[in-house]
Amino acid sequence: MSADLTEAAPAELAQSRAPRREMRDGWGRRLVIGVPFAWLLLFFLIPFVIVFLISLGSYAFGQPPYEAAIVWEGWRPVWQGSFDNYVFLTEDPLYWRAYLGSVQIAGGATVLCLLVAWPMAWMIARADGKWRTLLLFAVILPFWTSSLLRIYALMGLLRPGGLINSALMGLGITDQPIQMLQTDFAVYLTIVFTYLPLMVLPLYSTLEKLDGALLEAAADLGARGWQTFWTVTLPLSLPGIIAGCLLVFIPAVGEFVIPNLVGAQDSPMIGDVLWREYFNNRDWPVASAVAIVMLVLLVVPFMLLRNSSALKGET
Repeated sequence: MSADLTEAAPAELAQSRAPRREMRDGWGRRLVIGVPFAWLLLFFLIPFVIVFLISLGSYAFGQPPYEAAIVWEGWRPVWQGSFDNYVFLTEDPLYWRAYLGSVQIAGGATVLCLLVAWPMAWMIARADGKWRTLLLFAVILPFWTSSLLRIYALMGLLRPGGLINSALMGLGITDQPIQMLQTDFAVYLTIVFTYLPLMVLPLYSTLEKLDGALLEAAADLGARGWQTFWTVTLPLSLPGIIAGCLLVFIPAVGEFVIPNLVGAQDSPMIGDVLWREYFNNRDWPVASAVAIVMLVLLVVPFMLLRNSSALKGET
């Protein structure tokens, strides 16, 4: 009888400790999950709400240069905001041209980045260990310098008296400098030059995991090189393509420095328009409305894309 009690005691003790262990593990999981949510709340949601409330206000001469959408009379909030700034964005063609131009330039630069980065990532993924490390280092190396410094270096190559024009005139290809700065060509080239590593790295991460046996199996079944690419390699690299395109397209849409330095002044991107509204015109409500609309135009399509991808994965 005493032996049975001594054998049952550890089992009962373990069962009594199990709920406390599960509770402790549950709080640990909640804490780990809660940290990124708290980060997003502090640095995204709260600033977003502040900017949205400013966009509902109206311009006023003063400091700050707007009338708030909500004023407090004692402890009672009084609403005096409106959506007039959003209506104004639909009436002025400047903003829609800037939105469409930003999407066009960012989309075209993203496609160019993809066309350049995919062969680079494939070559790096198929290189030997020592060469792979060296090539990855060469891709990451530009991040060690300021992006502004890299842009100014490219401007030195593209200017009328720069290396490219000097080489073209020295070879007799042209008898006068070609205008490359302050053009859309310069904007495309500079965005690709600046954001190319952000496209290469996700593609490399995906292609490096690609099983070579699948390519050999496709070849054994009679598939040609281009058929293997379209039916095996490209579909398996889609996660890297999507990740790279998002990393390039999203910041490129709101780019301000590149179009301001190398782009044409008559075709501003939305980042340049946003800057002028905030700092030149000091119309914070309109500038906030421009920022909110730009964020919605970016976030909503990608949320729909993510949801559609998740539904396809479930089916």
